[in-house]
Amino acid sequence: MPKRVLTGTVVSDKTDKTVVVKVERRVKHALYGKIIKRSKKYHAHDETNEYREGETVRIEETAPISKLKTWKVIERVDTHATPNHA
Repeated sequence: MPKRVLTGTVVSDKTDKTVVVKVERRVKHALYGKIIKRSKKYHAHDETNEYREGETVRIEETAPISKLKTWKVIERVDTHATPNHA
């Protein structure tokens, strides 16, 4: 069975070897039909402490590493946008 891979934004890098990644998804409201955003935070393993807050990363499901960590960061998708970037 393939491992799940999600893309999200790093919202915290304060803990050692761990980043908190916020994954947003868009769902249709059951009654009103409006598209709304739903988000969830995942604790992901970052062995080298290389990922920083604001970066977009891809995380992959793994065997449990600790009580909260069952994901690991596999790659950086994009760094946070710079204001003067065209």
